[in-house]
Amino acid sequence: MDYTYAIIDSDATSNLQLQHYLEDYGDFTCAALAQNSVEGTNVILKYSPDIVFINLNDTASESFHMVMELHQYMNQLPLIIGISKSKEHAYDAIKNGFFDYWILPYNEFDIRKSLLRLKKLMPAKMEPQTLCLKSYRDFQYINTDDILYLQADNNSTEFVMKDGTINNAYKTLKTFENQLPKNFVRIHQSFIVNTNFISRISYGKSYCTLKHNKKQLPFSKSYRENIDILKKLLSKNTISALN
Repeated sequence: MDYTYAIIDSDATSNLQLQHYLEDYGDFTCAALAQNSVEGTNVILKYSPDIVFINLNDTASESFHMVMELHQYMNQLPLIIGISKSKEHAYDAIKNGFFDYWILPYNEFDIRKSLLRLKKLMPAKMEPQTLCLKSYRDFQYINTDDILYLQADNNSTEFVMKDGTINNAYKTLKTFENQLPKNFVRIHQSFIVNTNFISRISYGKSYCTLKHNKKQLPFSKSYRENIDILKKLLSKNTISALN
């Protein structure tokens, strides 16, 4: 399972150190960074990360208020880990339901124990593999692993399959955006792509190339953040040969 996380911290050095530690574990991907609690609330609601790291130095009261406020908008909050230079805010962090509390500078042993406990608490989930397309009394079942991409067609959606066939659903692309497994990412107003089939990302020309048919799908500026996250995911288990 891939765990996504967000960091709320105005200290860029601390951000980089934490990301460096988490990279060693291989299955943690940074969804977003925020400098303060206002930005933090926005990225948590936007990306729904599994874990949120909050630096409580000088911003503890704001951070605790943010956590309380999130309960108004979310049925289940992400696991929250507080970070601080001292134990000063530890009691309030526990009272506010934080999963753990780390003292700076980072201690690799403490991080390892905390992340292993986290994985035990959040075991790998099986994603649904079959999608049902309903049209009046017609029910069509398709395997999500066989979908190359989805394309908007006015108020309907085309499912382009790896065998070349096209299935139609009389619903908008937005309807399927949050229903599909995590390997489906929206890259354009008109496209959601199965990231398992991406072979190339061209930032210069703003398109993704698919493995199967070399089809090039455009991505737009409004979905650039999704592309950046996708690039990180695809790069994690690759051998880099940069020119």
